[in-house]
Amino acid sequence: MNHYTPDTFYTCNLGLLLGRGSALKDRILDAHLVPYGVTAAQFKVLIINARFGVDTPAEMSRYLALDSGSMTRMLDRLEQKQLIVRRRSEADRRQVQLVLTEEGETLAARLPVIGANAMNELVGMLEPQEITELERILTKILMASGDSLMALGAGAK
Repeated sequence: MNHYTPDTFYTCNLGLLLGRGSALKDRILDAHLVPYGVTAAQFKVLIINARFGVDTPAEMSRYLALDSGSMTRMLDRLEQKQLIVRRRSEADRRQVQLVLTEEGETLAARLPVIGANAMNELVGMLEPQEITELERILTKILMASGDSLMALGAGAK
């Protein structure tokens, strides 16, 4: 279903609002993560590994829509912070697996608290039913696009 035409596109703010909302979310999350020495981008790697078991650089790159070079730099930083290690898979020596270190597991256990606090700051002015509707609409958009995290249950309630 087409909702926009070239003539009405200039009155469409959806892309701008989604982009600015995502940037605001990351800024708030960055502020909450300062005491832990990680960024919002690094948080995403850790939480996706811990929550969904995504444990290869290639798979993580797909979930985060990052090129392999960006993913390698991100994983290098997480290794330098001693939060993850890259290990050869015992099942397939050609494959590298991402494993949380003890320190990484400790931080991963705190991520839901940190994330909840950040999200409460982001949407604290909304009513519960507004949050439910916003999540429903965004999940519908992502599922229609075949978003891989939605397939793992990130949108499931």
